[in-house]
Amino acid sequence: MSGDFVTTQLGRLHVRSIGSGPPVVLWHSLFIDSGSWGPLLDALAADRTVYAIDGPSHGKSDAVHRNFTFGECTAAAGEALDELGLGEAVDWVGNAWGGHVGIQLAAHHPGRIRTLATIGTPTHGLTARERWTMVWPLVLLYRLTGPTGLLLTALSEPLVGAEALAAQPDQSAEIIASFASADRDGMYHAMRSMMLGRQGMAAEVAQIKVPTLFVVARDDAMGWQVADAQVIASTMADAKVEAVTGTGHVSPLLLDTAGIEKAVREFWLATR
Repeated sequence: MSGDFVTTQLGRLHVRSIGSGPPVVLWHSLFIDSGSWGPLLDALAADRTVYAIDGPSHGKSDAVHRNFTFGECTAAAGEALDELGLGEAVDWVGNAWGGHVGIQLAAHHPGRIRTLATIGTPTHGLTARERWTMVWPLVLLYRLTGPTGLLLTALSEPLVGAEALAAQPDQSAEIIASFASADRDGMYHAMRSMMLGRQGMAAEVAQIKVPTLFVVARDDAMGWQVADAQVIASTMADAKVEAVTGTGHVSPLLLDTAGIEKAVREFWLATR
């Protein structure tokens, strides 16, 4: 596996690449980094060239010391594809935040995306109650204290979940550690920008014409249920939903790598 940096308007983004074959681009969830893909990265690299991007202020990518928008993030993703020499349309796989970036790319730059697969990616926006009673206090606490034990515990449950923590303790610990080690100011601005700044994406979803797969945790405690994804998929030109094991946006990567790989591969095969 090799690593390199690409230059974008949101600083240098670190990209890990592995394998050979048609390109697939992975973008992880907020809070963590490309290490969260775990065994799925190697599995997909059996016959694909896999590019795993660390988002702005995450992993080895540069910290962004200001707020930024989804538009800037999407532009940076396109610039990363250009820097990697990926002029052809790619298969995009995004986990939570990475799925949101993929939705934006597919809606506004459809020539860049051949297929879109999202894992644990809700398309609805935050309610006012969620924004002010859950998300804003979390962002403020991080701003004031950094990644304390209390905050790490508060995040580990919705991100990873007790079942994944018990089943995959080492990978779970690695995922949580990636948040704890992030540049504090950069992560604060990423959280503020991508959490508080995230609106519903119904308008973007309605514009998507490329084949789309929603992979959803069967027991997602974060409020993105299989039925919700099925409603959204029914309004799209070419979309389907697959359920996998998990209780949060990231936990399927820990609990059901085989199920995700199977769903994604069958999806790709059907779109040839």
